[in-house]
Amino acid sequence: MAIDADLNPGSSRRDRASADLAAMQAALALARRNLGTVWPNPSVGCVIVKDGRVVGRGSTRPGGRPHGETEALARAGAAARGATAYVTLEPCCHWGKTPPCADALIAAGLRRVVVALEDPDPRVAGAGIERLRAAGLEVEVGLCAAAAAEVNAGFLQRVQFGRPLVTLKLATSLDGRIATRTGASKWVTGPEARAKVHELRSRMDAVAVGIGTVVADDPRLTVREIQAPSPVRVVFDTKLRIPSGARLVTTAREVPTWIVTSLEASAAVEQTLSDQGVEILRAPPSAEGRIDVTAALRALAQRGIVSLMVEGGAELAGSVLAARLADELHVFVSPILLGPRGRPGAVDWAGPDTPSEAPRIVDAHWERCGKDAYVFGPLAFPPK
Repeated sequence: MAIDADLNPGSSRRDRASADLAAMQAALALARRNLGTVWPNPSVGCVIVKDGRVVGRGSTRPGGRPHGETEALARAGAAARGATAYVTLEPCCHWGKTPPCADALIAAGLRRVVVALEDPDPRVAGAGIERLRAAGLEVEVGLCAAAAAEVNAGFLQRVQFGRPLVTLKLATSLDGRIATRTGASKWVTGPEARAKVHELRSRMDAVAVGIGTVVADDPRLTVREIQAPSPVRVVFDTKLRIPSGARLVTTAREVPTWIVTSLEASAAVEQTLSDQGVEILRAPPSAEGRIDVTAALRALAQRGIVSLMVEGGAELAGSVLAARLADELHVFVSPILLGPRGRPGAVDWAGPDTPSEAPRIVDAHWERCGKDAYVFGPLAFPPK
């Protein structure tokens, strides 16, 4: 792959800026590839360019290691000397399960490093950039920073606020129902909408449902419509009512299944589920007697989860909204009517007193998804 302009001191400023942008966009594309598979680490893309040509590229591998810089340097080999590296997040400078990426870039003899975004992790937080500069490398920071922050929004959320980025997914009929009066819900939306949900799942570290959804639908919560790993499956189950024969339980050794339950839930039931491969997390109760969703999200973050999609049911969705913890909203609306005796809406919460107090999608994106409407975007809550 060639970059349009020669990246050498003689290049014009405009050519160099254009080449920098093209290379960083390529690094961002690499970072997006493995979202949902690299937690608890961020997904980082790295492109190494020398004399106008890409000599190495890499992204954080599933499981969080190796890092993107390490992958790109391995591919570049000796060609990295005197080259420029484009990295979507500040190179780490601390020892973990892998050596510091900043040290690896220095040892490779790079001349210049372009960093999209500073890493807010206290172990890094500008120290990686300073280490590169102290070693004599030219370092520039901020190119495509907004796009880089979007790629790793979950990681940034976890570092800064101690919880995952929460995506709320809803699917309803035109009249706001999620099932018929008999409880039948397969399928309210069409196959194209369901395929889109599988695509969304593939980008998440974890997906969550309430126990009511498990009892009613016995879901698998796996990725099936596309070729991608399945996320961790999380069930909010205050009293450990999940049936031992539920598909989430019987497949727990194949796809991780975690249950968030109350402090008082049965230890004997916990042991039975643990014997089947289910992991149990305990959280304090909310004022309504449900699981305190804020505490539960912190527990998930401590386990490394940086992005979570809440798929149902109504009580869990309501708890997330009532606590103002939903960061994104994705809604599928089917052009059908299920009637006033159908199962009520996808969210069980008190809601706002007036429309002006309602949370709303900012800069909503509308798409047609088969015969269904699909609207999504960041969710904003009005000031309290």
